[in-house]
Amino acid sequence: MCGLIGIVAKKEVNQDIYDALTLLQHRGQDAAGIITWNKEGLYTRKSNGLIRDVFNQDHMEQLKGNVGMGHVRYPTAGGAQSSEAQPFYVNSPYGICLAHNGNLTNYEELAKHLSTRDRRHLSTKSDSEVLLNVFAHELQARVNGKPSAKNIFDAVDALHERCSGGYAVVLMIVGFGLVAFRDPNGIRPLILGKRSNGKEIEYMVASESVALDVTQFEIDRDVLPGETLFINNDGDLHQHNFVGQTSYSPCIFEFVYFARPDSVIDKLSVYKARLRMGEELAGQIVRKWPENDIEVVIPIPDTSRTAASQVAYHLGVKYREGFIKNRYVGRTFIMPGQEERDNSVRRKLNAIDLEFKGKNVLLVDDSIVRGTTSKQIIKLARDAGARKVYFASAAPPVRHPSVYGIDMPAADELIANKKTTQEIQKEIGADHLIYQDLEALKRAVSHDNSSITGFDDSCFSGNYITNDVSVEYLKELQNSRSDAAKRQRKTEGLT
Repeated sequence: MCGLIGIVAKKEVNQDIYDALTLLQHRGQDAAGIITWNKEGLYTRKSNGLIRDVFNQDHMEQLKGNVGMGHVRYPTAGGAQSSEAQPFYVNSPYGICLAHNGNLTNYEELAKHLSTRDRRHLSTKSDSEVLLNVFAHELQARVNGKPSAKNIFDAVDALHERCSGGYAVVLMIVGFGLVAFRDPNGIRPLILGKRSNGKEIEYMVASESVALDVTQFEIDRDVLPGETLFINNDGDLHQHNFVGQTSYSPCIFEFVYFARPDSVIDKLSVYKARLRMGEELAGQIVRKWPENDIEVVIPIPDTSRTAASQVAYHLGVKYREGFIKNRYVGRTFIMPGQEERDNSVRRKLNAIDLEFKGKNVLLVDDSIVRGTTSKQIIKLARDAGARKVYFASAAPPVRHPSVYGIDMPAADELIANKKTTQEIQKEIGADHLIYQDLEALKRAVSHDNSSITGFDDSCFSGNYITNDVSVEYLKELQNSRSDAAKRQRKTEGLT
């Protein structure tokens, strides 16, 4: 998962991009980068690390220009080297910069084709570099001189025909303007904002609406599945819809876990979705476990708070904060290595004993992925004196890897893979375990946008929207996402 920003304004954009990226830090903790442009040249700063570590005062002063883009990353494909920090750049044609959120499912085929037939050199193993070179090749084949909006739209349409997977992309064509587009299924999010500057309009595209808020851009609309926007350096907006097959199928896990609760994605409030997840989950508890003896509901901070509060309200029991979170520990399920994840959990949470002692406690989490965090949290609750520890997940069992840009582990590292609810309950040490129903989750999320035709729910259902995810592909994915492979990439990134 990554976060991206693109701005075309009438003033310097470096501070706006930086501020917006800080609101998207939750989407990537491995690397960050900003590229800006003015008539005197292109200015770049990118490296591994958090935003606060990558940029200092000197860097910001050097990032000049009224057109720019930014990116925060964690790798779902490629390695962890600083050379794979984005935005990427190619100098032909014109000079093109790219920031990408998502994952290509036909990366290997595209990389081979680019090298052998398109004669374009790839210097990394990143699918983002592949996307950049596919676009560059298709644009170069269509222009002779200054590129037109039609040239750009035709190049993106050709890219859609060649590329499969989930992707939201921001491109900067040096000297001409900003391009933004979304995959034909709308899996990965992308939103357009605008801001009045006197008589002129400035534009911004971002992964989440919260990035618009801090820069005082107003939500204009979501970029539609397969849609391309071109904003030239004068601030003129051009729009084009892909003529091929499209669907409106955003990733449902954005609402479960990844997105900030104060974001709106595809006209759907993340906060409202999580409230409704709690309502649905409470309804399931009442129906499936009517004789429960739950005395208090406690969330696993932070993502599950909203759902947990509604569970408590609808069950008519107390809601309490039972864990204090250390805010300086990263998200555990994307950390490579079981030992590192275990240590991180112990550093991340501390229990408030008085909220547990002698009580039957229902712990509510947004989801259960590997189960290691759940197991340790249940132990923390018992050590704090809980009489019984029940566990509820606001999402269904995660049984399948995500292939469209969320770095969920290999299938055999998912606790729900090939296990029943009773077996999972025993493994994590809960006295009772209940999962959200998938249809209930869909109802909770799809409350306000009738244009959405479905969701990418593949990590729960195993149904992959692009129809090109084979058993062989999943095996290769498992090899690349194993803990051993991640440790190797991490080592390479340090050498």
